[in-house]
Amino acid sequence: MGEGGRLVRGVVVRRLLAVDQGPGSVSSLHVRLMAEAAGVTVRTVWKWLAEAREGRLEPVGRQDGFTLDDEQWAVLAEVGGNVAALHRQMTADGSPLSGSLPSLGTLHRVVRRDLQAGRVLEVARPSRNRVEAGRYDQVLADLKLQRAGEGLPVVDAAPPGPGTGEDGEEDPGLSRGGVRLFAPGARVVSTAGVAAVVEVVGHTVAARGIGCVFGEPGVGKTVAVQQALHLLPDRVPIWRAVVGVKPGLPQMRAALLEALGLAAGSLSHRAQPADRALGEALRRPGVLFLDDAQRLSPPLLDYLRLLWDEPGTAAALLLCGAGAERVIARAPALRSRVLTWHQVPGLDQERLAETLALFHDVWEGVDPADVGWADATVARGNFRTWAKLTSHVYALARRGRDVLVDRALMEQACARLGPYP
Repeated sequence: MGEGGRLVRGVVVRRLLAVDQGPGSVSSLHVRLMAEAAGVTVRTVWKWLAEAREGRLEPVGRQDGFTLDDEQWAVLAEVGGNVAALHRQMTADGSPLSGSLPSLGTLHRVVRRDLQAGRVLEVARPSRNRVEAGRYDQVLADLKLQRAGEGLPVVDAAPPGPGTGEDGEEDPGLSRGGVRLFAPGARVVSTAGVAAVVEVVGHTVAARGIGCVFGEPGVGKTVAVQQALHLLPDRVPIWRAVVGVKPGLPQMRAALLEALGLAAGSLSHRAQPADRALGEALRRPGVLFLDDAQRLSPPLLDYLRLLWDEPGTAAALLLCGAGAERVIARAPALRSRVLTWHQVPGLDQERLAETLALFHDVWEGVDPADVGWADATVARGNFRTWAKLTSHVYALARRGRDVLVDRALMEQACARLGPYP
């Protein structure tokens, strides 16, 4: 284990021992949270703690065993975790990574040993589906997309469909990001965060790769991805798959068949015909969007990987969800094939008042100090919470004429969110 892995282990063990020696004791929740923070399994953290309780705070190295140093580990991350590619670089003539050269089999065992011991591989970039910079810019132009930060127009409501009227007029009860709103006139605002998602989705679709969009609950991941998909050219088919909680393989297969417009009823329990039908459908260029990907187990993610490993697959796969990156990390075969990882942050604090004014007219002219107070008190940059506040502020402001949206009214709106906004 290199210095990076030892540092992670040392921090985890010291903090858990501090809890263990205090008035309480270490619980499974303590261990789970530290495992998520360190990027290792719960079982690994329990093992570290058991060894620390016996007085072994540092891992015991193998006698005369080969160990990757931090420079070699960084190169492994750069080649997407491809051990064979690292071995080729180490054995190349004049390579600075050479040192004592192990065999490829030994190198595989060393990497596997270090990962199981808790060493973190920071970035796993794939070696395939890469797009040259010049071609990438051309593809963005073809898709009529812009780079993040250059600004995109404010799009009124959503495209006609569920939640909109017959003439494309917005339903006052429109759902935005999982929240039913009574706020006619609310708009999707292309913030820098949304523009970044648009760019990422455009890149992934153009490369026909796999992308993962993740972030905390309520930051606007789904809204941003839907906006990005809406901005794709009409000729790009978009398939949205909906999976239930803890689905099995038959339910997963049925969801994919339904999303692709295939006979889900007759095929979902016939594995081979269903897989053949899915494989044929995915030979068409398009994008499959699967929200709440954190619900999927590693075997289901591996099933998706097998579908996308078919030589003729031309569709892109977009996975989205809070914690999706952690679930995918437990499916190494799929993780190594993900072309793009993108974390959606909270709303930009410096431009919050401006963003809200674009989101809904009710925020125009509101004192930025009051907006900052509401954000610090309940919203904390969370898009979903601000959407709910907008709905309440709109309702309160419509009680009479010339109702001023001030601190007092915003306090009433915040109170309606309850103790868990």
